Amino acid sequence: MISLLVPMFAHVIWCTALYVLLTVVRAPAVWGIGQRADGSNPYSHLQTKVSANLSNQFEWPLFFHSVCVLLMIHHTDIPGVFLSLAWLFIAGRIVHSVVQIFSSNVRVRGLVFTINFAAVLAMWSLLLFVTL
Repeated sequence: MISLLVPMFAHVIWCTALYVLLTVVRAPAVWGIGQRADGSNPYSHLQTKVSANLSNQFEWPLFFHSVCVLLMIHHTDIPGVFLSLAWLFIAGRIVHSVVQIFSSNVRVRGLVFTINFAAVLAMWSLLLFVTL
């Protein structure tokens, strides 16, 4: 049961890192720290991308956290496939963030999201299978 808490906590840590990054890229506009000589924000191009990615962390991941909690409540011995899928989801979330924030490659971002999507969908399907 504890093993699923680790990838869940990893997602919390990743969200925390994104909040820190958002604070850094907003600092020139909000506090004047690190602004250009003309007063502009050198990170303005990243601000909207980081903010959008942070919002993404509270959409599909809701289903990830839900299935993990259900697994921990209903199964004392969680098969390793669930842990593997959970870590695949976390790795995918990190890659998705990097692609969304630092590139404009929508195809790669879509592919990475599909991997995340499939991992959580597989967790839900397997939960249904082992519960019935």
